[in-house]
Amino acid sequence: MQIVTVGSRVFVTSFQLAGVQGVIVESPEKALVEITRLMNDSSVGLVLVSDDVSKNISGKLTELRSKKSTPLVFELPASGSQKGEVDYRMLLKQILGV
Repeated sequence: MQIVTVGSRVFVTSFQLAGVQGVIVESPEKALVEITRLMNDSSVGLVLVSDDVSKNISGKLTELRSKKSTPLVFELPASGSQKGEVDYRMLLKQILGV
């Protein structure tokens, strides 16, 4: 199963350096369209979404999650987030249980 990121250019590029595919989006609405498309792709097992694009669509993401158990959809802090420095490699290892 594939892992796919959805978010800003910096967010997606950070994961692409680790070999993870991604979709760059400019708005929360475009992110929702892409996440919905990915949820209907049986080859996708995990979707990582940057919190800067997901904050305005979190209710709709919850609806999508309640309808379908796979892929898993995780919201992660975006680069430059108020949550401080983000180590995406460490986050990915924690999510995957590695």
